[in-house]
Amino acid sequence: MIIDNDYIAEQFSLLGKVMDIHGENSFKTRSYSVAAYTIERLPQQIMEMAPEKVFAIRGIGTAIGKKIAEIINCGELSLLREFIAKTPAGVLEMLHIKGLGPKKIATIWKEMELESLGELLYACQENRLLLYKGFGEKTQNNVREAIEFYFRNQGSHLYADLEAYAQAIDTKLKSSFPDHRFALTGQFIRQLEVIDHLEWVTTLPPVQTREFFEANGFSLETGSDQGETANPSHFKGPEGIHLKFYFTPEAGFTVTLFENSCSTEFLEAWRHRTNWDRTVAYPSEEQIFSAASIHYIPSCRREQAEVIHAAATRPLPASIQPEDIRAIIHSHSNWSDGSDTLEEMAAACIEKGYEYLVISDHSKSAFYANGLKEERIKEQHHQVDELNARLAPFTIFKSIESDILNDGALDYSDSILSTFDLVIASVHSNLKMTEEKAMMRLLRAIENPYTTILGHSTGRLLLSRPGYPVDHKRMIDACAANKVVIELNAHPRRLDMDWRWIGYALEKGVLISVDPDAHSTEGYGAIKYGVLAAQKAGLTPEQNLSSFTLEKFKKFLAERRNF
Repeated sequence: MIIDNDYIAEQFSLLGKVMDIHGENSFKTRSYSVAAYTIERLPQQIMEMAPEKVFAIRGIGTAIGKKIAEIINCGELSLLREFIAKTPAGVLEMLHIKGLGPKKIATIWKEMELESLGELLYACQENRLLLYKGFGEKTQNNVREAIEFYFRNQGSHLYADLEAYAQAIDTKLKSSFPDHRFALTGQFIRQLEVIDHLEWVTTLPPVQTREFFEANGFSLETGSDQGETANPSHFKGPEGIHLKFYFTPEAGFTVTLFENSCSTEFLEAWRHRTNWDRTVAYPSEEQIFSAASIHYIPSCRREQAEVIHAAATRPLPASIQPEDIRAIIHSHSNWSDGSDTLEEMAAACIEKGYEYLVISDHSKSAFYANGLKEERIKEQHHQVDELNARLAPFTIFKSIESDILNDGALDYSDSILSTFDLVIASVHSNLKMTEEKAMMRLLRAIENPYTTILGHSTGRLLLSRPGYPVDHKRMIDACAANKVVIELNAHPRRLDMDWRWIGYALEKGVLISVDPDAHSTEGYGAIKYGVLAAQKAGLTPEQNLSSFTLEKFKKFLAERRNF
């Protein structure tokens, strides 16, 4: 750490901003900002100046001068350290986002109760910022774009954010070098929800690969001790995305592809069980499995050792595909915080070939999302009846995303809950809780006879918020006992419940529902990412509620009411 004018100015600038976020005296916060501006523009380094000359600088004075001395002697400001200690790290990170000043950040933290950039991005996607003074549509869009740009340069990425980029690079490589083979592998081909880098297996020599990427603005990331022909080689693009290439002759292509399409756990179990001989030139991955007398396991399932044992005895059931989704379950219209009308949401479903729509706007406790009070529920139900009469046989089902309150109760009286065709119960508030408190809330909500679906069961936001602690087995067992469906929220920032627990849910006979949590007609596209996550768990269409035909769904609701 070099204590120069820039460093000292940064300390004062940050102090002024953080104090502003906390609503401290504006005169003090401005004095620190002015000090930062003054110090940054001094022609001489403060460290080289006599103390009396520092105190004499216009805009410094005694109080600021003493703090400058503290920075020089201690390397930091104790006052700044105190304010940082009582500010969530995610709130401080918001200062990196263009267009977000301390006043707006204070609103985001204190009024919207958001404490991370991921939560803020999700709120932008749900149009929640529009409900607060100083946040119009243009500001919301600018904030969303700035956060997305920031995340692109942080190293880890959502699968959905890299998909088009990976496919574009893959297409470019194959068209540029038609005589060589390229295949995506690694985390991307396994459909992991969070990806650190994109990986390829290729027969193109390392030198030609390096020349191609350097000509297209990429930098070689491989350490100097490995040299330009390192295998694998690492590159970083202008967008900050890391690429890794494994080089192999044609004879070893399939083996290299297979080995890098498996998790470490899966590959170790495979080697132990199959007496794996990687020197054989297999013409395809299917023949690798055939030679081992194991039924084929797709890349997305090559995570856990257990799947090898299952595939040794029988073919794996065909996993769910995007075309198996027959309905949009869990969606929000402009009755709450969605951007499209109920009629527009229904029309988009019909256009995409869906058989029905479950409209599930926010409940009244979600005031930040314009949640529905009792009188507005009646108005919405009246509109649903009108639309159903006009759009038949397409059907809109009356639902609500009812907040699970702090004591585990749902957001309305039984008389109101009984007016819905189904209820999605979700936790949205007071997310900082112990496992004991989280399970109390979840179990009570699951046991409520009106709960049909448990929504985004851990409240996580990938790369932003880990979610509250949950005993997954107890939660799933309770859902099994109460015939409650568990949602796989398909929003690429949620993908909650985690696919790793779906297998246990299926063992217990619990239905899953892949739902987009759509806040616009464009949001229906998230279904794809829920399906990709569900495939990792081997979910079949028969085990997924949103794959039910209209008639089967009606029968399900009738049986659920009589449960």
